[in-house]
Amino acid sequence: MTLALTAVRQDDTTVAVLTRLLARLHLLDIRVKRRYLDRGFFSVPVIRWLLALDVPFEMPVILRGKHGGTRQLLTGGRSCQTWYTMKSQEYGTVRVQVVIVWGYRNGKAGKHGREYFVYAIHRVALRGHALFQDYRRRFGIETSYRLKNTCRIKTTTKNPVVRLLFVGIAFLLIDLWVYLLWTVVSLPRQGGRLIYREDFPLKTLFEFLRQAIDRHHRVRRAVVI
Repeated sequence: MTLALTAVRQDDTTVAVLTRLLARLHLLDIRVKRRYLDRGFFSVPVIRWLLALDVPFEMPVILRGKHGGTRQLLTGGRSCQTWYTMKSQEYGTVRVQVVIVWGYRNGKAGKHGREYFVYAIHRVALRGHALFQDYRRRFGIETSYRLKNTCRIKTTTKNPVVRLLFVGIAFLLIDLWVYLLWTVVSLPRQGGRLIYREDFPLKTLFEFLRQAIDRHHRVRRAVVI
């Protein structure tokens, strides 16, 4: 579920954006066990700030360099963990723990051979394939973002306030749908809740809302001359 969003201005730094979102969670009195960040946050100032806050996090490492840089981490054929010192001419250095996870494609997407995933972590006990599977939870964010586009109000306005408002409304609709799926269209059971997504797709929620709006505003369906 989407708990907060914020506008990003041209002069905003990534640390400033992250700080605003973390502050929203604090105001909501929500305790977060772990933070999953995408590779866009992999930078010296962000990691230094997260380490200063001493909060658990996982994020993919951006591989740079042909032989040096973060690409030098890809040695050997086993999953392992180590420490890596990030360097920036503007922001200095920061040392962070990294985990390298190896696997094989086995024909996935028509590709074969070895593949690897490298994560920067802090206060996370998971390692190897367990860490890989844990970070995959973050892909639910990508799913909600794609779903948001199916219900976002279309507009040609260039007003950033209006455009952000429409994005916020879209995420609220997605949250409402997820809440109804979890609390109403599901069956609690041992081993995990059974959710009947096929019986209540997102388009059904839209149809229910349309019918309610039609009844409230008494929409005319015909013109008699």
